Amino acid sequence: MLYNKPATTIQAQIQLLRQRGLAINDLSQAEHFLRNISYYRLEGYWWTMQSDKVNHVFKPNNSFDDVIQLYNFDRELRLLVFDVIERIEIGLRTRLIYHLSHEAGPWWFEDAANFKQSVTHTDTLISIDRELRQSKDTFIKTHYLKYHKDTRRPPAWKTLEVASFSTLSKLYGNLSPSLKSKDLIAAELNTVNHSYLPSWLQSIAQIRNICAHHGRLWNKNLPGIPKLLPKPPAPWLNQVPTRQEFHKLYIHVCCMKYLLDSISPGHHFMPKLADLFIKYPTVDLHALGFYKNWKNEPLWLK
Repeated sequence: MLYNKPATTIQAQIQLLRQRGLAINDLSQAEHFLRNISYYRLEGYWWTMQSDKVNHVFKPNNSFDDVIQLYNFDRELRLLVFDVIERIEIGLRTRLIYHLSHEAGPWWFEDAANFKQSVTHTDTLISIDRELRQSKDTFIKTHYLKYHKDTRRPPAWKTLEVASFSTLSKLYGNLSPSLKSKDLIAAELNTVNHSYLPSWLQSIAQIRNICAHHGRLWNKNLPGIPKLLPKPPAPWLNQVPTRQEFHKLYIHVCCMKYLLDSISPGHHFMPKLADLFIKYPTVDLHALGFYKNWKNEPLWLK
């Protein structure tokens, strides 16, 4: 079967939504948003408003204004989460550079002996080379000009400053357990040892990519399953989501908050998140995996 639907005008899109039962009270406002936010981007927010998802029939009492409210909420949530991930990323990068450069030398990331899987290490170096080529940072260009006879990549404190979170998480996850720094970094982040942190970083890196590409967080099946500590040394959750709920945002945000408490004490993530939920009271927090009493959990009281 070949796809044969033609492109439709904004006016036709509005007419179709009205025919399907979505209330549109302000025509000019709807035209404005559809000119600036594509139909299929908004579809992710009105999907749950439909009673018949085959024929796309909307439930009663749903409006285009509701869709935009949900879209705006998700946008603000994404910016808040992205800010938290930035702090985690920089904290991880700094620890990788500092501890491993002292333990295994400035070029530890190049040495295959420092890693468990050689194929994964080779793939990571390919990503690092691409990131170095694409970098417009002066300190990278200056290094290659000044040390053009040195066939090695710039040392870790230069190279890893231009590495992505995904690259950093892969470097850490593939480190040999014989390196003391691997457990030291985990301990500094209150994740005890290297058994747990890699899965956290992998999940956060994937969510970071969603945020960076302006993807949807609300009511989204998220990738990654963080391996949870049985007895966390820092405040955690009394009511831990089941594994079946790990596809929702809540458990991932909890992991971020836990790491952030170590990296950036005195942060204001919790009140900002609570204020966002107050600002958009009609948003269904269950779609994000949040429990009704989430603010009373030890993790969020700190």
